Amino acid sequence: MVSLFRNAFGGLSRQVWLLAIVMFINRSGTMVIAFLTVYLTQNLHFSVQEAGIVMTLFGVGSIFGTWMGGKLTDKIGYYPVQFWSLFLGGIMFIVMVHTHNFYFLCIYAFLLSAFGEAYRPANSASIADFSTPETFTRSVSLIRLAINVGWSIGPAIGGFLAARDYDLLFWADGLTNVGAGIFVWIFLRSTKKVKEVVTTEVVIDKKDSALRDRTYMIFIVLASLYAIAFSQLFTIGPLFYKQACQLTEVQIGYLLGLNGLVVALFEMIFIYKIEGRFKRLWLISFGAFLVIPNYIIFLFTHNYLWLIVGILFATFSEMFAMPFMNAFSIERAKPHNRGQYSALYAMSWSIAQISAPLIGTQTIAMFGFDALWYILGALGLVATLGFGALGKKLA
Repeated sequence: MVSLFRNAFGGLSRQVWLLAIVMFINRSGTMVIAFLTVYLTQNLHFSVQEAGIVMTLFGVGSIFGTWMGGKLTDKIGYYPVQFWSLFLGGIMFIVMVHTHNFYFLCIYAFLLSAFGEAYRPANSASIADFSTPETFTRSVSLIRLAINVGWSIGPAIGGFLAARDYDLLFWADGLTNVGAGIFVWIFLRSTKKVKEVVTTEVVIDKKDSALRDRTYMIFIVLASLYAIAFSQLFTIGPLFYKQACQLTEVQIGYLLGLNGLVVALFEMIFIYKIEGRFKRLWLISFGAFLVIPNYIIFLFTHNYLWLIVGILFATFSEMFAMPFMNAFSIERAKPHNRGQYSALYAMSWSIAQISAPLIGTQTIAMFGFDALWYILGALGLVATLGFGALGKKLA
């Protein structure tokens, strides 16, 4: 077992470990988004539709931020983009705690997400520069490990803070963002590239635009469908747990934190054991399928133990799909347009951040929670079949 851990974690560059520490600091403070729909409806007494609009504007800002982050990464480099995204995003979280007006919250939601999401393409590009082709997927998994260790801590602590005062969530999220930015400033300013990742599986269009890569654009559409199906668990899910299942904030925090804990404990070893044994897109397809059982459980029971089983299905969906989606995205790029490819992949999740709350809240208001679970199950099935067909085409 010790040698298995050593092999799974060995050979990664110092810079990748530093990036993982940054991500851990940042994600351990991820509390606001996890409880935002509950905060808006329970504390500020917004309607479900109004909460959906605020969450949708988070998604709109996310698309703008990832697009701009990708452009800036290609132009000025990933270090300044990461620093300013984290630092300014943290300041905005702290300011947002004093904003209770619906229209101002909409503006803040857009701006906060735009600054925060600029970090994602810059981070993806930096991972590629700090990895070799042999270690790239494991480097991505280490970053995801840091995300999930942080995510296992953040919502759990957030549940306790929310039970006392929701304002504490904004302060905790803001200060951890600022702390992560300071860490980047101190430790990552002078880091050097390890080795360029060499793309071996595909050939990019000669005009080098990610938008002209037809296969990649199909992948982005499918990734968006999967992201919509998966992300509802963390946007509408807390509202469902609170209103339909009558869970406390602490119980909700434990459920969401379980996702991060399981990924943190097992994903690196999991990736080490299966990487190279199966085609990436087939693994992604299976991962997309595993998101469906969680919503089937939502349809038939509100029992806490079954909700845990649902979270575990979603967690294994994440472990099968997301590391290989990220790796597929980077491998189709060249060094000089890596920011474009990273931005488009990040934007697929931003699209989900826009559409998921809007679809979710409007469907709930008009037809109830059950109708939403049917829709999300159907999206998961379409993504499953689409990734499978794309994998067959590229085989």
